[in-house]
Amino acid sequence: MGYRQPPDRKSMHSQIVRDLGISIIAGELKPGDRLPAEASLCAAYDVSRSVLREATRVLVAKGLVISKQRAGAIVRPKSDWHLLDPDVLYWLIQTKPQPEFVETLLTVRRIFEPAAAALAAKLASVESLQGIADAYARMEAAKTPEELLEPDLEFHRRIAEATENDLLAYIGNMLSLALRESIKLSSMHPNTHALSLPRHKAILTALLNRDQLGAHQATLVQLKETREDLSVILDSGIDLM
Repeated sequence: MGYRQPPDRKSMHSQIVRDLGISIIAGELKPGDRLPAEASLCAAYDVSRSVLREATRVLVAKGLVISKQRAGAIVRPKSDWHLLDPDVLYWLIQTKPQPEFVETLLTVRRIFEPAAAALAAKLASVESLQGIADAYARMEAAKTPEELLEPDLEFHRRIAEATENDLLAYIGNMLSLALRESIKLSSMHPNTHALSLPRHKAILTALLNRDQLGAHQATLVQLKETREDLSVILDSGIDLM
């Protein structure tokens, strides 16, 4: 799947959820707006009211709308959206301009990942450290950017898990979707493999040495240099769609 390419639509139900979700996140439907009338949506998608209402319930569960008796479904403020829900996060990626998406993600990563790496250096079990090392070994063995993607994601996910904090592990897992898109984008850099390996090796070395400050600093450096790589790509005029 290419950068910003929508997933396959498997049913009218999922298509309605996706179309309305993107309309909300893109700002076409604003907080306080009602969703289009049931009758018009049923006609537009050629579905029954029960299918439409099930789609609306999904949007309610994702925090995008609230259903009120007699008033219908009303768009909620952005502060109520479940942004770590995989669908909501994906729609956010789809609707943000690429530079804005990159900056949003890197800001979150700069807050989250160095602290998680430092905590992992302190608390990780031997098994957790071995899992991170194994992920790095698969990164080394990758022959193409495509082969590098999954072990790179696993490397970062395992660091969050190695904190021995279930909430941090959950956040790290939920960020994987956005991180996947970021890595796909950075893989367009001609030297992505050669640049990526030493940065991740520095993080791994600090973790294995139980060096909390070193793990924190190595992660900051990796993110700083990743941002520079992404800036090169975004400034290059390459078609990223």
